Amino acid sequence: MDIREDDLTDAQSLALLRLHLEGMLATTPAEHAYVLDVSGLRQPDVTVWTVWRGDRAAGIGALKQFDADWGEIKSMRTHPDHLRQGVAAALLDHIIAKARARGLRRLSLETGTAPSFGPAVALYQRRGFRDGPVFADYAPSPYNRFLHLALDRAPD
Repeated sequence: MDIREDDLTDAQSLALLRLHLEGMLATTPAEHAYVLDVSGLRQPDVTVWTVWRGDRAAGIGALKQFDADWGEIKSMRTHPDHLRQGVAAALLDHIIAKARARGLRRLSLETGTAPSFGPAVALYQRRGFRDGPVFADYAPSPYNRFLHLALDRAPD
């Protein structure tokens, strides 16, 4: 696996983001789906990485930095052809390492509550993320949950 910073100009990256958006809207009502589109991911406070296996985009994820201490994981998605092959784990570990290298002390994320989010939540929890309060501009609902990771300590 090769994890590369992505400028979102590659057709495979864009297709993976479309798949991500469609997946979010298939499981969460639009007014509760806080998924960023390409323009949102191209903002200066967001860094996107793509996992490549050979010449195929296998996964994508992003880090949105709020300030010097705090960031949010966004747009994590593994291509269906690469599920359960370590793509998401490698990407999450990469994003956490980049956040630590930037000196961030906390990572947060918002995710869904539908059963399809179960494997992602389990991965986040294995890396030390814990349920916590709503953050940023999110509104709590039955369709979302909020996870946080303190980076100044090792995962449990």
